[in-house]
Parts: sequence; structure tokens; C-alpha cells
Amino acid sequence: MTGEGTAAGPRCGFVALLGAPNTGKSTLVNALTGAKVSIVSPRVQTTRTRVLGIVMVGDGPDAAQVVLVDTPGIFEPKRRLDRAMVAAAWQGASDADLIALLVDARRCERRTDADTARIIDGLARENRQAILLLNKVDLLKRDRLLAVADRLNREGPFTDTFMISALTGSGTGDVLDHCATHLPPGPHLFPEDQISDMPERLLAAEITREKLYLNLYRELPYALTVETETWEERDDGSVKIEQTVYVRRDSQKSIVLGKDGRQVGRVGAAARAELEALLGRRIHLFLFVKVRDKWQDDPARYREWGLDFPA
Repeated sequence: MTGEGTAAGPRCGFVALLGAPNTGKSTLVNALTGAKVSIVSPRVQTTRTRVLGIVMVGDGPDAAQVVLVDTPGIFEPKRRLDRAMVAAAWQGASDADLIALLVDARRCERRTDADTARIIDGLARENRQAILLLNKVDLLKRDRLLAVADRLNREGPFTDTFMISALTGSGTGDVLDHCATHLPPGPHLFPEDQISDMPERLLAAEITREKLYLNLYRELPYALTVETETWEERDDGSVKIEQTVYVRRDSQKSIVLGKDGRQVGRVGAAARAELEALLGRRIHLFLFVKVRDKWQDDPARYREWGLDFPA
């Protein structure tokens, strides 16, 4: 996405998107970059690692490079993985030049929800200001929106407020231009045509995990992971990818496989189609399902996601 430009000279910086789980952070990052860089599903805590979406605003030598940091949702952690995800989100905020708090306007219509209130308190403790992004504004009447915005501005350290719809893109261009003009002057950190820093192997695993969630939303447990085991470049330009879906129990394995393997076949077909569209090449995708009860206690998984295992 290209905005209207910035002040004289190039600008570059990081904008951390914070928010409670399932407020639309990944949807917003994808909308602003104009491409799929972060997976989306109705499940909470879908995003497990820091994902960068890179957007150029303006043209020529005065263009700004806005590096959006899609962080895991911040909530009350109960497990090791939860704690690592929340720690990653706060780390993304501490390292950022700007912070934007994305709030589901409907969820805060009557009162500020507990997770959002916890984030506001955390910003105050760290003496950090933020931009308030009220999301899903198309689902509330204007007078209710204004009341929500007024209450949140009295509760939190917000410098500016934007009313947006991450799903439709309404108001998101204004957010991008605002961020671009408030980033520090400096050279760009990434090539102008790069939209994310996620390795293709990890992106492929994340796409498959998304399709598992979307196809098995009610049956599938949160505790699963997908690993890209092999990535084989072929002479014809296609890629052979082998992935393993790890679940914690045999009963969960049966759910993922489905009768005669038809469920995992549907998941694989959906993941393959999206990967071919994203990568612009033919994909040969093979999925295997295995039981690994303690995968959430495996430090290697956390290293792959860029999470701190002892968090």
C-alpha cells in the first residue's frame, strides 16, 4: 500500500500492533501490506510469533518504510506457551518506535474488557504512549463509537484515535500515513519490494496451521503445531514440501486425519492452493500427523517461532 508521502528525507521505523486476542491485528497487517503475511482464524491466540509486515509509503527518496509488528494477543497467561507469547508481544512494543493499540469496538461497548485494560495498564507502567485504533466500527452506531473512544482516551495514554475496519480497509490508509509521518528519519531497513521477513518454510507451516483451524474450528484443540520438515526445490521450478502436524493425543490425530484421511486431504488441498498463489509456483504438499504430547515443552519449537522458552 502506498500513501501520500512524508516529510523531506526517508523515514523508517517499527510500529507495534498490540491488542487483546482476536481483535484483528493480523487482518490489519495483511490489509496494510496488501498481501498475506500473517495467518487469520476465528480462534484466539492464532498468532504465536512476531510477524513483520513491511509497507512503503510515498515514492522516491522521501518515501517512508513502515515496519508493522504483528504481535501475539496479550491475555492472562496460564501455560508456558501463553507466557512466551505475551512476553513476545511486550518485547515487540518495547523495541518499537510507535505503538498502536487495536481494540474491538464491540467488545468495549459497555466497558473496557479485561485484556484491553491490562494492556492499557502495562503501557502506563512503561510510560509509553500509543495510537488508539478502534476496529470493527462498521458494527456500531456513531454515538456508541464516540462514547467508547471517549472512555478509552480517559483510561489510556493515547495520542491519536482512528476508527477503522481492518476487514474492509476503511480508515486504514489514514493510520498508515499517520505512522509514516511520525517515524524517525533514517534509511530503509528492507528492500522496497519486501513485504515480510518470515522465512518461506515457516510461512508454509503457518498457512497449513491456519487451514487446520478454519476447517476444524470446533473439533480441533488449540494445542497443535505444524512443522515444515523438508523443502525440496525441483528442476521444473516447483517445490516439494513435507510437513508434520503434531497433536497431543491419538483422539486428536483421528480428528485431523478424518475418515479415510479425507479431512487432512482437504486441509492439504486448501494450504497448497494458497501457497501456490502466494509463492507463484507449483507446490507438492504432503502432510503427516503425529502425536507428540510434550511439544509445548520443546525449546526447539520456541526457537523456531522466535519465542523465549523460559518466559
